[in-house]
This record gives sequence, structure tokens and C-alpha cells, in this order.
Amino acid sequence: MTKEKTKKEEFKVSGEDVVKRVKELVKEGNIRRIIIKNEEGKTLIEVPLTIGAVGAVLLPIWAAIGAVAALVTKCTIIVEKKED
Repeated sequence: MTKEKTKKEEFKVSGEDVVKRVKELVKEGNIRRIIIKNEEGKTLIEVPLTIGAVGAVLLPIWAAIGAVAALVTKCTIIVEKKED
């Protein structure tokens, strides 16, 4: 059994751009988890993503991310990606 390698990337965005940026990242693929933190570094939402999660399955996730974005002015998006 091989251990899956992941890498983390961080993106600093304003609250109004959070949903847009997360959608772009999901379209890129290979994402295992998305974590959104506020300016103080406190985790606001952590979303594990599966390879098959698309379309209607993601609607509640977009709503939750949109609600978080409405509450913050600046945040950090941390993305865990599967490394090839």
C-alpha cells in the first residue's frame, strides 16, 4: 500500500472573492481539502472534497462558503492537493 502525498497551497483573498477563488480551485482538480481561515488564523470552515463531488453535491458547500465570506474582510484559503 502506497501512502498518498499531498501538498498545501495558501491563497490570501478578500471576503468577496472567496467563493469565486474556491470554485476556480475546485475546477483545477486534485483537491482533497479546503480550509478557510480568518485574519487571526482561526479556522472558519474546513471542507473535505472527494473526487466525485460535483454539481448539486457542492451546493451546500458553496452556501456555507458564501456565508463565511460575508462575515470576513480578508481570509486565507488553504488547499490540500493530491501530489502526482
